Amino acid sequence: MKILVTTTSFQDTPGAHHQILEDAGFEIIRERGPLPEKRMLELVGEVDAFLCGDDEITSKVIDHALPQLKVVSKYGIGLDKIDIEYLTAKGIPLTFCPGVNHTTVAEHTFALMLALFRKLIKEANHVANGEWVRITGNEIMGKTLSVIGLGRIGKEVAIRANAFGMKVIGFDLYWDDDFARSHKVERAQSIDEALNAGDIVSLHVNLSDETRALINKDRISKMKDGVVILNCARGEIIHTHDVINALHSGEIGGYGTDVLDIEPPPSDHPMLRAPNTVITPHIGSRTFESVERQATMAAKNLVLALQGEAPLAQANDAPLTAHI
Repeated sequence: MKILVTTTSFQDTPGAHHQILEDAGFEIIRERGPLPEKRMLELVGEVDAFLCGDDEITSKVIDHALPQLKVVSKYGIGLDKIDIEYLTAKGIPLTFCPGVNHTTVAEHTFALMLALFRKLIKEANHVANGEWVRITGNEIMGKTLSVIGLGRIGKEVAIRANAFGMKVIGFDLYWDDDFARSHKVERAQSIDEALNAGDIVSLHVNLSDETRALINKDRISKMKDGVVILNCARGEIIHTHDVINALHSGEIGGYGTDVLDIEPPPSDHPMLRAPNTVITPHIGSRTFESVERQATMAAKNLVLALQGEAPLAQANDAPLTAHI
């Protein structure tokens, strides 16, 4: 049975997940994703299952993969690159890995925040270049943090913000009163109320039609002057050119992001030259601890689904059928 494995974190990190696939006797086809639709079309057709990252699994890819394709196992939780509706209509189970990377991404959010407020990248580069330049930064204690999306990751960000002495305002469609009371999170009644209240805005929502270009020129104009925006969700949640223009004008004081609208970005991507940014290459969940949890879950999901057994987490309601 042939399995296409595209997630680089899975491939590059040692751990029990490799043994799970080996013990199942699979033939592994390795590619380094995320892969665009064109490359996926070249690879599928004789592949029985995908263990994928953020590859483009479109209706065209699914059609080309059938009738051989039996299961798609997503490494991670973001499903916006997969045509779930079409995959489900074709009866292909889709598994994913919730609840395994929230602490890691929350820590990365604070790494971006502190890097911006204390000018850490500039300072480290000065010293590396033999220069002893001392720039005055800012504290985050006492600042208002607006957390947009209080799922697992957003909640972990709120917990850490409390430890730093920040005021936390949150917005989520599915409000958790018990959590908010326990961790002193003030509820915003609308997303705009939350965005406009924050000295810092941290984005933790899924990409959808409703959240695409959520941070745009109109909303930026109503936010606090010099607001710092953090994005460990999806690059398309911001309107790239609107944010770049606001960085140049000073309306946005800093943008810390682990994601871009094109990944990997071309060398001339305008965000790479924007001022007051800290950009990392989608590594928010890439720690040895988190990768081991995610990869093991993704591998177990794959094997269980191919055996016709309930996976640890399934993202659609396609029926399970035993194939091994």
